[in-house]
Amino acid sequence: MPALRLTMRRIREVLRLKYKVGLTHRAVAKACSVGLGTVTLYSQRAEELGLTWPLPAELDDATLEAKLFPSAAPLRNRASPDSFGIHRELSRIGVTLRLLWQEYQAVYPDGYRYSQFCEIYRRWSKKLKPSMRQVHRAGEKTFTDFSGKRPHIIDRRTGECIFVELFVGVLGASSMTYAEATENQKLPCWVGAHTRMVEFFEGSTDIWVPDQLKSGVTHNCRYEPGINRTYEELAAHYGSVVIPARPRKPKDKAKAESGVLVAQRWILARLRDIEFFSIVELNRAILEQLDDFNDRPMQKLGVSRRQLWEQLDRPALNPLPLERYEIGDWSKCRVNIDYHIEVHRHVYSVPYQLLHERVDARSTASIIEIHYKGRRVTSHLRRYDHRPSTKPEHMPSSHRAHSEWTPSRLISWAEKSGPATGRLVAEVLRSRPHPEQGYRACLGVMRLGKRYGAERLEAASLRAEHLQSYSYRTVKNILSSAQDRLPFEQESPPIPATPVHDNIRGAEYYAAHEEDSC
Repeated sequence: MPALRLTMRRIREVLRLKYKVGLTHRAVAKACSVGLGTVTLYSQRAEELGLTWPLPAELDDATLEAKLFPSAAPLRNRASPDSFGIHRELSRIGVTLRLLWQEYQAVYPDGYRYSQFCEIYRRWSKKLKPSMRQVHRAGEKTFTDFSGKRPHIIDRRTGECIFVELFVGVLGASSMTYAEATENQKLPCWVGAHTRMVEFFEGSTDIWVPDQLKSGVTHNCRYEPGINRTYEELAAHYGSVVIPARPRKPKDKAKAESGVLVAQRWILARLRDIEFFSIVELNRAILEQLDDFNDRPMQKLGVSRRQLWEQLDRPALNPLPLERYEIGDWSKCRVNIDYHIEVHRHVYSVPYQLLHERVDARSTASIIEIHYKGRRVTSHLRRYDHRPSTKPEHMPSSHRAHSEWTPSRLISWAEKSGPATGRLVAEVLRSRPHPEQGYRACLGVMRLGKRYGAERLEAASLRAEHLQSYSYRTVKNILSSAQDRLPFEQESPPIPATPVHDNIRGAEYYAAHEEDSC
């Protein structure tokens, strides 16, 4: 073997420099780039065997190795570690090579030592594909991507061929694969595909590794990519975090690249001659092929993806939440002077203390949530008409009182002072073209009641009703002049009779004058 010949050549060179050239151990170590202790060990064993330079011609490398290291030959008869079992166990949480070696030693006390145990596994792992050399922990990562080769459906009416997208998700430890067709790569399809993916896997991993596409990443960057807020919220809902692959680094998501490739070969290739007229039909066929694909034993490992999923990933996945994620889009708004914000052409109220502040609005199909500095301050049922959504608790006390003014409520308040006051307020509201025009006058009447008392207000209202003058000013004048204290019979003295005078002709004169003129 090349490694053995190289090692033995180095030993031969050490012996040559030691015994033929006569260099010191330190000089030999420096010339051969080996440790001083190694030179000493080789020299001691050569002296014990009586070897000098030149070595006998019949002493080949294998014989020289057997003489120098007599304990190395029996290693070939020792129990060999199960390299695939080691590879599979390393995917489980907390498992290390040293722990597996200790378990191996418990079964085979005369087995390989730790360094040789690790070397045997490393030589075996080099035979795997480069994308599988990474050791992925169970339940740690999910790799997602869209396929470059797209499936298509047929429009029943026009016969047009419509290309759609193929979404692929792969679990890191078991390579369990999920695939589905989506209309496009936009955010709603991207989020919906992830939601159905975690339900297919019956749980979510700790990390999602997508490509830096626009639906998931708002700002491409090698070190600090900007994650779409809705996508980040989706991951948090399922107990995950988004760590995108670096731009133009496909090895960062080698599992996804491999998953896309096998999905193209084992799913799309088998469906190439079948016509589908809707995405639902296409996804039904993809799911059938997907089940067969996940149950197929992998060529290198000899077990299926589903078996590895049941052994590794499934026990380690984060459980699904009770409620399915409902997609929502975020928008930035500034609170208007009327403590409302506009979201999708409809206005919603916020606490008036946030006047002129910038807030974030999250919109779903059924609800509008408003956040300020990362904290949700209120929510509204989403409306699709043009009527504003206003909560009374968001209004200042003065505005809230004004919003509570209604004709019936004002009359009810007035009747607490007395029936005449209630009739006066009702007449004030009735005499205006619009009831709201009389609100201020009615409130002014009620304020007079606080100043003069309910009893005097009732008396003043009764006098104003008698005068048929229904206004705030009339009641105020009656109260300020204390006319409410006067009885009704003294209100207007009797008109005196016309006095007798020579210059006063009287009614009889005019009646006689009318008869003469006739």
